[in-house]
Amino acid sequence: MRVLIVEKNSDLADVWKAHLARQGADVTVATSQDEAVGVLQGDPVDVLILNLVLPGQSAIAVADYASYRQPDAKIVFISSDNFFSDGSLFNHIPNARAFLQERTPPEDLAAIVDHYGRLN
Repeated sequence: MRVLIVEKNSDLADVWKAHLARQGADVTVATSQDEAVGVLQGDPVDVLILNLVLPGQSAIAVADYASYRQPDAKIVFISSDNFFSDGSLFNHIPNARAFLQERTPPEDLAAIVDHYGRLN
């Protein structure tokens, strides 16, 4: 399973990456919108972990690009904010599968990614 993590905090991304790698996932980390789009232009991604809070950038633009370029990629949104906590995000992004709080334990995030990654 190929996973792309889009997270500005590289320490947090490394924790998530370690948990996913232990499950056998091939994980790439992007710390910016441009890096993420560059990865999405390449080989297929099964699951995209995308933090909605990318200071000065647009996570929604990354999700929109993924929906266009890689429509089979499942998106797991992460946020420390309550914006979109009403579930409306699922109305805007067709391949959104989950919306989790940033404080979600890494092992829980890995289990969710594993679940959606195996559905491909």
